[in-house]
Amino acid sequence: MRRDVFQAIADPTRREIIHMLAKESLNLNAVSDRFDISRPAISKHIKILTECGLITIHQQGRERVCEAKLDSLNEVSTWVQQYRQFWEDKMDALEVYLAALQAKEKKEKRRTKSDASATISNQISEKRKVKSEE
Repeated sequence: MRRDVFQAIADPTRREIIHMLAKESLNLNAVSDRFDISRPAISKHIKILTECGLITIHQQGRERVCEAKLDSLNEVSTWVQQYRQFWEDKMDALEVYLAALQAKEKKEKRRTKSDASATISNQISEKRKVKSEE
């Protein structure tokens, strides 16, 4: 079965294996030793990564060494790029909406504050009138 790179990166263990192998080539035992899961489980992850073209395994003496081949991740980058502009446009629209909302709230607060000041001024004037009439 042909797998694609999206299947490979869908699993956190496989992402961690890719991350480790991107730093350095490791033999299968070294990869397996860094996880708390069984060696057969790691072997299945390695098999999927190999089928997806993200790693290669070559014989080095008596050991099988895994090496990252990250060119396949360009497929993911291309796919993500398609949606980048969509989300940037959505975020820009949200920013404009929030700015308008904040401006409206500030305007409303100023009006409320002006109304409150006017009410207080009227109350003071009323009290002065009452006092002067007494």
